[in-house]
Amino acid sequence: MTEVIKIERSGATARVALARPGVHNAFDDALIAELTDALRGLDADPAVRAVVLTGEGSTFSAGADLGWMRRMAQASEEENLQDSLHLARLMRTLNFLSKPTLARVNGSAYGGGVGLIACCDYAVATEAAKFSLSEVKLGLVPAVISPYVVQAIGPRHARRLFTGAEVFDAREALAIGLVHEVAPEGQLDEHFDRTLHFWLKGGPVAQREAKQLALRMAGMTPEAAERIDAQNAALIARLRVSPEGQEGLTAFLEKRRPGWVAC
Repeated sequence: MTEVIKIERSGATARVALARPGVHNAFDDALIAELTDALRGLDADPAVRAVVLTGEGSTFSAGADLGWMRRMAQASEEENLQDSLHLARLMRTLNFLSKPTLARVNGSAYGGGVGLIACCDYAVATEAAKFSLSEVKLGLVPAVISPYVVQAIGPRHARRLFTGAEVFDAREALAIGLVHEVAPEGQLDEHFDRTLHFWLKGGPVAQREAKQLALRMAGMTPEAAERIDAQNAALIARLRVSPEGQEGLTAFLEKRRPGWVAC
């Protein structure tokens, strides 16, 4: 079986890399399942103090895999619901991980890749990275990742980016709060390692409690997130099998404009 994530340990840090560079680290059901299991295992490991998430190659994550999208476009609403719940579980696992989580954004991130970044406690991006929440172009919405993206960038920016689906650069990602730092080309690791060095100086119990405190004060609890995830998974499942969702997905796969585009 092809390895879709890679885990490297260095001292108390575990580095998890999305390892599908040939498809720009796009999501499919195998990657979602393997990444969720890996994060749960690292969360339970007392030797791990921090978890770093990154991508292999030149892209952080391009979002949904084309083959996976093709399969889900032909699936029933119930099958789409179960599929969406698996992605929701991944995002929830990362967001509420008891260890500090740091996103090393080595390249562009789209759709679910933006969701992963928003779920991390800290994110630094290379200045060449591009970002987009482009789901409406397919007749869909970024439903499953929405709680975490809205929490990261605020509702006003989310309204614009969810509905406009524009591509934005690393400087704008910094300005709206999606990432905390932008590193010049060739200096990503220098910026990242400096932050990680200071984070590892904190007490692990205090860091766990501090993280949960911040989430709780923002109204985010695992129980509330699970309820919202169920609603959002049902929403995206319904949209995927709707006439507009089917037209959007089909047009994308056929490399043509969907019927609603007038110009």
